[in-house]
Amino acid sequence: MTTHDPIPARLAALKTATTLELKAQWRDLFDSEPPPFNRRYLESRLAYRIQELAYGGLKPETIRRLERLGEELDGGDRKKSRVRADAMPIAGTRLIREWQGVEHVVTVTADGFEWQGRPYKSLSAIARAITGTRWNGWVFFGLKNRRART
Repeated sequence: MTTHDPIPARLAALKTATTLELKAQWRDLFDSEPPPFNRRYLESRLAYRIQELAYGGLKPETIRRLERLGEELDGGDRKKSRVRADAMPIAGTRLIREWQGVEHVVTVTADGFEWQGRPYKSLSAIARAITGTRWNGWVFFGLKNRRART
Protein backbone atom coordinates (compact mmCIF):
# COMPACT_ATOMS: atom_id res chain seq x y z
CA MET A 1 0.00 0.00 0.00
CA THR A 2 1.55 3.32 -1.08
CA THR A 3 0.36 6.78 -0.33
CA HIS A 4 0.80 9.59 -2.81
CA ASP A 5 3.17 12.31 -1.58
CA PRO A 6 2.14 15.65 -3.14
CA ILE A 7 5.37 17.44 -2.12
CA PRO A 8 7.53 16.35 -5.12
CA ALA A 9 4.78 17.53 -7.47
CA ARG A 10 4.58 20.89 -5.68
CA LEU A 11 8.36 21.27 -5.94
CA ALA A 12 8.34 20.42 -9.65
CA ALA A 13 5.53 22.93 -10.24
CA LEU A 14 7.76 25.75 -8.96
CA LYS A 15 9.85 25.53 -12.17
CA THR A 16 6.85 26.21 -14.40
CA ALA A 17 5.11 28.77 -12.19
CA THR A 18 5.17 32.40 -13.24
CA THR A 19 7.01 34.91 -11.08
CA LEU A 20 3.66 36.33 -9.98
CA GLU A 21 2.55 32.86 -8.90
CA LEU A 22 5.81 32.36 -6.99
CA LYS A 23 5.29 35.65 -5.19
CA ALA A 24 1.72 34.66 -4.30
CA GLN A 25 3.00 31.36 -2.89
CA TRP A 26 5.61 33.30 -0.91
CA ARG A 27 2.88 35.40 0.69
CA ASP A 28 0.94 32.24 1.61
CA LEU A 29 3.89 30.28 2.98
CA PHE A 30 5.86 33.05 4.72
CA ASP A 31 3.01 35.43 5.57
CA SER A 32 5.11 38.35 4.31
CA GLU A 33 5.88 40.19 1.11
CA PRO A 34 8.42 38.45 -1.14
CA PRO A 35 11.90 39.96 -1.29
CA PRO A 36 12.99 41.71 -4.49
CA PHE A 37 15.39 38.91 -5.42
CA ASN A 38 15.63 36.85 -8.59
CA ARG A 39 13.39 33.98 -9.57
CA ARG A 40 15.93 31.28 -8.70
CA TYR A 41 16.14 32.57 -5.13
CA LEU A 42 12.35 32.54 -4.79
CA GLU A 43 12.17 28.99 -6.15
CA SER A 44 14.83 27.65 -3.78
CA ARG A 45 13.41 29.31 -0.67
CA LEU A 46 9.86 28.21 -1.56
CA ALA A 47 11.08 24.64 -2.14
CA TYR A 48 12.76 24.62 1.27
CA ARG A 49 9.70 26.11 2.99
CA ILE A 50 7.31 23.61 1.37
CA GLN A 51 9.49 20.74 2.60
CA GLU A 52 9.99 22.35 6.01
CA LEU A 53 6.24 22.63 6.56
CA ALA A 54 5.57 19.12 5.29
CA TYR A 55 8.42 17.19 6.87
CA GLY A 56 9.62 19.46 9.66
CA GLY A 57 12.51 21.89 9.90
CA LEU A 58 15.96 21.57 11.38
CA LYS A 59 16.33 19.54 14.54
CA PRO A 60 16.77 21.64 17.72
CA GLU A 61 20.28 20.16 18.16
CA THR A 62 21.23 21.33 14.68
CA ILE A 63 19.92 24.85 15.37
CA ARG A 64 21.91 25.01 18.62
CA ARG A 65 25.06 23.81 16.85
CA LEU A 66 24.68 26.42 14.12
CA GLU A 67 24.17 29.14 16.73
CA ARG A 68 27.31 27.99 18.59
CA LEU A 69 29.33 28.04 15.36
CA GLY A 70 28.05 31.53 14.60
CA GLU A 71 29.05 32.73 18.06
CA GLU A 72 32.52 31.27 17.56
CA LEU A 73 32.87 33.28 14.37
CA ASP A 74 31.67 36.61 15.75
CA GLY A 75 32.39 36.07 19.45
CA GLY A 76 28.70 36.48 20.28
CA ASP A 77 28.99 40.15 19.28
CA ARG A 78 25.76 41.05 17.45
CA LYS A 79 27.43 44.14 15.96
CA LYS A 80 30.07 42.00 14.25
CA SER A 81 27.43 39.77 12.73
CA ARG A 82 25.87 42.82 11.06
CA VAL A 83 29.04 44.48 9.78
CA ARG A 84 28.23 44.05 6.09
CA ALA A 85 24.76 45.56 6.37
CA ASP A 86 26.07 48.48 8.41
CA ALA A 87 28.95 49.09 5.98
CA MET A 88 26.56 49.88 3.12
CA PRO A 89 26.74 53.53 2.04
CA ILE A 90 23.67 55.65 2.72
CA ALA A 91 21.01 55.64 0.01
CA GLY A 92 21.54 58.59 -2.33
CA THR A 93 25.34 58.42 -2.11
CA ARG A 94 27.03 58.79 -5.49
CA LEU A 95 30.10 56.66 -6.17
CA ILE A 96 32.32 58.00 -8.94
CA ARG A 97 35.04 56.01 -10.68
CA GLU A 98 37.02 56.83 -13.77
CA TRP A 99 37.86 53.84 -15.94
CA GLN A 100 39.87 54.19 -19.16
CA GLY A 101 39.07 57.88 -19.44
CA VAL A 102 35.33 57.48 -18.81
CA GLU A 103 33.70 58.66 -15.59
CA HIS A 104 31.15 56.21 -14.18
CA VAL A 105 28.61 57.36 -11.58
CA VAL A 106 26.77 54.83 -9.42
CA THR A 107 23.96 55.86 -7.08
CA VAL A 108 23.31 53.87 -3.91
CA THR A 109 19.60 53.03 -3.60
CA ALA A 110 17.58 51.58 -0.74
CA ASP A 111 17.82 48.07 -2.19
CA GLY A 112 21.10 48.15 -4.11
CA PHE A 113 22.69 50.38 -6.73
CA GLU A 114 21.85 52.14 -9.98
CA TRP A 115 24.22 52.64 -12.90
CA GLN A 116 23.24 54.05 -16.29
CA GLY A 117 19.57 53.95 -15.31
CA ARG A 118 19.60 50.21 -14.48
CA PRO A 119 19.25 48.69 -11.00
CA TYR A 120 21.96 46.33 -9.70
CA LYS A 121 22.15 44.28 -6.52
CA SER A 122 25.93 44.47 -6.23
CA LEU A 123 28.83 46.77 -7.00
CA SER A 124 30.74 43.78 -8.35
CA ALA A 125 28.16 43.34 -11.11
CA ILE A 126 28.58 47.00 -12.08
CA ALA A 127 32.39 46.75 -11.99
CA ARG A 128 32.21 43.71 -14.26
CA ALA A 129 29.87 45.52 -16.69
CA ILE A 130 32.31 48.45 -16.83
CA THR A 131 35.57 46.49 -17.13
CA GLY A 132 34.52 43.18 -18.69
CA THR A 133 36.43 41.33 -15.94
CA ARG A 134 35.63 40.18 -12.43
CA TRP A 135 36.29 42.73 -9.72
CA ASN A 136 35.42 43.11 -6.07
CA GLY A 137 33.04 46.04 -6.45
CA TRP A 138 33.95 47.54 -3.08
CA VAL A 139 37.62 47.59 -4.12
CA PHE A 140 36.86 48.89 -7.64
CA PHE A 141 34.95 51.88 -6.26
CA GLY A 142 37.52 52.56 -3.52
CA LEU A 143 35.31 51.60 -0.58
CA LYS A 144 37.68 48.88 0.62
CA ASN A 145 41.41 48.22 0.34
CA ARG A 146 42.58 45.13 -1.51
CA ARG A 147 44.07 43.79 1.69
CA ALA A 148 41.68 42.95 4.51
CA ARG A 149 42.00 45.23 7.49
CA THR A 150 42.31 43.68 10.93
